[in-house]
Amino acid sequence: MDPFYGPGRNQLFVPGPVNIPEPVLHAMNRNNEDYRAPPVPALTKKLLADVPKIFKSTTGTPFLFPTTGTGAWESALTNTLSPRDRIISFEMGQFSLLWIDQMKRLNFDVDVVHCEWGTGVDLEILRTKLEADKEHKVKAICCVHNETATGVTNNLAAIRTVIDDCMHPALFLVDGVSSVCAIDFRMDEWGVDVALTGSQKALSLPTGLGIVCASPKALEATKTAKSLRVFFDWNDYLKFYKLGTYWPYTPSIQLLYGLRTALDLIFLEGLDNVIARHTRLGRATRLAVEAWGLKNCTQREEWYSDTVTAVVIPPYIDSTEIVKRAWKRYNLSLGLGLNKVAGKVFRIGHLGNLNELQLLGCLSGVEMVLKDIGYPVKLGSGVAAAAAYLQMTTPLIASRV
Repeated sequence: MDPFYGPGRNQLFVPGPVNIPEPVLHAMNRNNEDYRAPPVPALTKKLLADVPKIFKSTTGTPFLFPTTGTGAWESALTNTLSPRDRIISFEMGQFSLLWIDQMKRLNFDVDVVHCEWGTGVDLEILRTKLEADKEHKVKAICCVHNETATGVTNNLAAIRTVIDDCMHPALFLVDGVSSVCAIDFRMDEWGVDVALTGSQKALSLPTGLGIVCASPKALEATKTAKSLRVFFDWNDYLKFYKLGTYWPYTPSIQLLYGLRTALDLIFLEGLDNVIARHTRLGRATRLAVEAWGLKNCTQREEWYSDTVTAVVIPPYIDSTEIVKRAWKRYNLSLGLGLNKVAGKVFRIGHLGNLNELQLLGCLSGVEMVLKDIGYPVKLGSGVAAAAAYLQMTTPLIASRV
């Protein structure tokens, strides 16, 4: 028995982990099996053929690690770089900060560009640094596509344009943990060399799969990369790919079956339709925030995220109390403010296998919590703004037309 049981379903609106759809839960409800017997290699072969599609890549090589996004970060770095290699990376929130910390602990020379939290990559600073790097000492540019702590989405196409304008050969490594399968991600078109995501975000799986996709240029870099790697070594995987057994160690079998179903659901809806749905939900959430008289942590519209909205609250309110109250009274889970924005924002996650009515229920709960803690919100104001927009823009469900 759950000691924290509450009636009904927990309304999970943190920006990951997210709701798991019933078909995925059913697919994972199976016994263990011998991963060397024919079914698991056959399943894996199909997964490896389909995973690059979520990155919009036809040339990338995928790797499915039994890990989290943090492990996927390490895999991306250690397979392509050597100790003391110089990296340019942008610190703009908690997760970019953590990736930078990992880079430093792995003994890379990290040139950190500190950005105000709530802003995105400063393209002019990047251009200046690359133009000054005549000897091409910079080996990689690392960017978090969607900074979950502040709700900022970076323009990867614009970053690639700067790299190309400077004719710089650095690798382009991108954290797509809270963007892939929710925000448009074009690995091949934008020249991303290593892209990665985690199973617990828009794929709507449990935590436990770190998914990496490497370009041919990234695979070539492994031949000279001298970073120590064992568990995350791509070469071990590639050896077993050639053998047709695919796994250098025991995989997370139940998660692989869940991934198969998760991909099937995304392809059934259509990846571009999934992205469009997230665009609608993001816009509806921002309309609600505006109707409440509150502000978005993200400072410019061009950076607005369609997977998470960080809501700035007045200084006389501790946003932690909003999150606590939501869970204790309404069984609603919202995201805390992290690090520099702790106590100043709360976060509404709107990603994964989620529809319009679920979001409206969350927004209704947020309004009640705001009223509870003394913020002068008009009940129904945000819900009405979001519902009006969604009623005008939500299409028929494709499979039911």
